[in-house]
Amino acid sequence: MNIAYAMGQTAGQASPAGGLAGFLPIIILFAIFYFLLIRPQQKKAKEHREMIANLKKGARVLTAAGIYGTIQTLDESSIGLEIAEKVKIKISRTSVAAVVSENDSVQKEDKKK
Repeated sequence: MNIAYAMGQTAGQASPAGGLAGFLPIIILFAIFYFLLIRPQQKKAKEHREMIANLKKGARVLTAAGIYGTIQTLDESSIGLEIAEKVKIKISRTSVAAVVSENDSVQKEDKKK
């Protein structure tokens, strides 16, 4: 006696559409991470690279360590800052956090006092 089996799925098999539906939450999560974390970080890094490329002698800058100074010398990888009269330091270009005007730095220092 021969038994004919139907072509149905067994309990262990997944449907072909189930594979795509299983990846859908991961794809949505990646899209959320991209728009909320990755894209803004890339934009900020691009702006920082442009700011560093446009540094000029005499500009007043704020370093990542919180030191205000005026650019005296520029090299490809470093900057010479004058932080006080006759006090000069040499820092990496990437450690410049922002270019500030004279008025901005004075206002920030007055608020601290």
